[in-house]
Amino acid sequence: MNELEKLRETITVVGRNKEDLNNLGTKASGFIGKHIVGTDEDAHLTTAVHIDLFKPHVILCSGKRGSGKSYSIAVILEELLQLEKFYLDRTAAVVFDPVGIYWSMKFPNEQQRELTIKWNLEPRGFEGVKIYVPAELQEAYENAGIPVDYAIAISAKEFSPEDWILAFNFEPTSEFAINLQRKVNALLEEKFDFTIDDLITRIKDDEQISQHVKNVLVNYFEVAKGWGIFAEKGMKIADIVKAGEVSVVDLSRVKGEEWGIRNLLAAWITRQVYRERVIARKEEELAKLEGRQPKTTFPLTWLVFEEAHNFIPSDRQTVSSESIKMIAKQGREPGVGLVVISQMPNRIHQEIISQTDIVISFRLTSRDDLQALHSVMQTYVREKLEKVIGDLPRIAGSATILDDNLEKIFTVNIRPRLSHHSGSTATIV
Repeated sequence: MNELEKLRETITVVGRNKEDLNNLGTKASGFIGKHIVGTDEDAHLTTAVHIDLFKPHVILCSGKRGSGKSYSIAVILEELLQLEKFYLDRTAAVVFDPVGIYWSMKFPNEQQRELTIKWNLEPRGFEGVKIYVPAELQEAYENAGIPVDYAIAISAKEFSPEDWILAFNFEPTSEFAINLQRKVNALLEEKFDFTIDDLITRIKDDEQISQHVKNVLVNYFEVAKGWGIFAEKGMKIADIVKAGEVSVVDLSRVKGEEWGIRNLLAAWITRQVYRERVIARKEEELAKLEGRQPKTTFPLTWLVFEEAHNFIPSDRQTVSSESIKMIAKQGREPGVGLVVISQMPNRIHQEIISQTDIVISFRLTSRDDLQALHSVMQTYVREKLEKVIGDLPRIAGSATILDDNLEKIFTVNIRPRLSHHSGSTATIV
């Protein structure tokens, strides 16, 4: 048996086809756990399981509340940050975090030190994790003890009338939407940076708009000002997405009902990442043909959506819906990966589910949620998914992984995190 055959016998690389396994072995992959063999009391851990980080994937992570979804995705992000320098310098991630749990990756997992030792791992924090928050809310984050690296500020001109209409949840044919579209388009046509106050002034000064419509539009834009992300001179996407870093866009201090800001930010970042990667991909191909180094670069980027059913819901359109769908359907070729996390996969848009090539599923009991996962399964999964998930042993971190690349299904115990996990259930003490 040669070395490659031995490797195949001892290590699984989820998401990696045979050709890439032949060329790379375990390079540009991350150790995420071990195979589980047996059930109930007879269950035990065997060979290592890695996940491919060399190419983009569409990953769905699902499971009941507290089952380990965010924990397992943080494990993948830890592995990304530990790639060999050659690969790390060409890779980045952005996490959209409305829950406020990924900031803790900066700190070591001392709470589970004994468990990490059993796995021959050492707790550590990651300097490559950078926390971004809305500029006007930075003080609130710092008062809550959340470390902040950067404040986000984006120019109002970055958003189209359609973005604002969706963010404000206006009917597209309503008076509010029509007049909003007219005023925003007028400012965009003038091709200069403008603020929310400029928009408000234009609305107030327009004699063609009824006082009632003015009042409503001004009120909405005043609320938007309070979101704290708009500035005359905004950031560029390169200020947020940086090679070798995981950029956590922490939106946990935004009022719970104000999903408009979360979706606006997600839409802008997602569109900009896709645009930059399309440009970078063309330059990479030209550089290969001409035997030179690329003149411009932008890292292969993973976009991670916590509580993804709020960013890309199945029953309505949000500001971020179309851009996330675009990544799911077209992101692989230019180099944009997508990770969606939800305890309710049936509430994630079907176009995302249908493009998924890796599913990490913890325990699910809802028939609708199980049915959503069935749509990912192919003929190679003979056994009913309900039985596979139902037979998961009662070992913390036990998950089912469906791999459309290998056309296989695995039962895996996710390894303990190296960094601190702040998303566990609260207790009295």
